[in-house]
Amino acid sequence: MNKENLSPETKMLHAPYAAADAYNALNMPVYYAVAYEFETAAQMELAFTGKSPEHVYSRITNPTVQYFEQRVQALTGAAEVISFNSGMAAIANTLVAVASAGANIVTSPHLFGNTYSLIAFTLKDFGVEPRFCDLTDPEDVKAHVDENTCAVFLEVITNPQMEVADLQALSAICKERGVPLIADTTVVPFTVFKAATFGVDIEVVSSTKYISGGATSLGGLALDYGTFNWEQSRKLRPLVSASSLSAFSARMRREIHRNLGACMTPQVAHMQTMGLETLNLRYQRAATTCKALAEKVGKLNGVAAVNYPGLPGHPFYEVSRRQFGETPGAMFTFDVSSREAAFAFIDRLKLIRRATNLFDNKTLAIHPASTIFGTFTDDLRRSMDVSQHTLRISVGLEALDDLYRDIAQAVN
Repeated sequence: MNKENLSPETKMLHAPYAAADAYNALNMPVYYAVAYEFETAAQMELAFTGKSPEHVYSRITNPTVQYFEQRVQALTGAAEVISFNSGMAAIANTLVAVASAGANIVTSPHLFGNTYSLIAFTLKDFGVEPRFCDLTDPEDVKAHVDENTCAVFLEVITNPQMEVADLQALSAICKERGVPLIADTTVVPFTVFKAATFGVDIEVVSSTKYISGGATSLGGLALDYGTFNWEQSRKLRPLVSASSLSAFSARMRREIHRNLGACMTPQVAHMQTMGLETLNLRYQRAATTCKALAEKVGKLNGVAAVNYPGLPGHPFYEVSRRQFGETPGAMFTFDVSSREAAFAFIDRLKLIRRATNLFDNKTLAIHPASTIFGTFTDDLRRSMDVSQHTLRISVGLEALDDLYRDIAQAVN
C-alpha cells in the first residue's frame, strides 16, 4: 500500500515513533525522564546547540511530547507543531515570538476574556500596541494595519459573540501588507477546518478542548504552516537563513518556548495523543447535536434569540458555511430577558453541568458576563458585546432529547 495516498486521519493513527520501542508497544510509552544521558561530550554539544535531534532536557523536548506533535503534524500537514501546557500559553508564546516593543497587533475586541486581557493589558505594558477593529470589515482592517503591525490575530468563531470573519479576505490584506495571519481555531477542530486553505499562517489551538478527549488535561498547540515570508518581519528577518525551520518556529523552539518554560508534560501528551484518535468521531456527534439543539431552543418561549452561525438566517451563515461546513463547532449561545433570568436558568438545570470549559464530553452551561468576563467593567463588557442576557452552552455527547428537555424546563 502506498502510504502517501492515505488520508490524514489514517496517517495520524499510524505515525511511526522516532525510535523503535523495546517492547513493540502499540501506544507510545510515557517518558517521565527529565534528563537524557550521552556517551561523549561532543554528542552533548551537538544536542544542546541544536545540531542533532537527541533529547537533552524535557522542558525543551520530550519523546512522548514530540510524538504527540508528530501526530498533529501528520493530521494537519503543518510544517512545524509546538505544544504548550495550555491554550493561553500557546497564544502568549506565539504573540511574544512575533512581537516587540513598538509593534502593534491588529485584532477584534471580540476575544475570549484572557486573550483580550493579554493583548490589551499584558503585552501593552511591554510596548506592544493593541489595535482593535472590526475584522469583518476589510476597510477597517486596512486602516489599522501599518508598517509596525506584527500580526493580525483573531478567533475564527468568537466566544461568546459567535462572529465569523472572512479569512480569505483577511489573508489577502495580510499578504498585501506583509503581515502574518494568526488564528485561534479552537472552536472548530482541524479535522474538519483546514486553516492553511483559508490563508492562516499560524494556527493556535487549546488542545484542552476537543483534542484532550473529554477534558482530561490542559494543553495548547501552535501550528506553523510555513506559508509566511518572514523576510517581511523586522523582528524575525535575521533568523530566516539561520535554520532549516521557518524563522517563527526557529525563534519559538530555540528561544521563546524554552525561555518561558510553558512546556507540555509527558502525561498530558500521552492523554492527548489518545484523544486525537477519537477526535473526529466525538466532534461529529457533538456538533450535529449542537446544531439540532440550537434550532429547537430557538423556538422556546422565554428565549429571545439563539446565536449559532450554522443556522440559516444568522448574519455569518454564508461565510461560516464556506469555511466550516454545516456544523461550525459544538457551542451556541442564547439570550433571555435579563441577567436575573439567566441566573435562574443556570440554577434550574438538572442534567447540564454548571461549569466552564468547552467541548467536554458532558454538556456545560455558563453565564459569560459574570464569569469569564466577570472582572471587566460594564463599559468594557459593552464594548466587547458581552451581554448580561447571554448564556453559553457547550454541547457534549448526551442524547439530543435529554439536553433539550433540560433546557426547556430550565427556561420556563
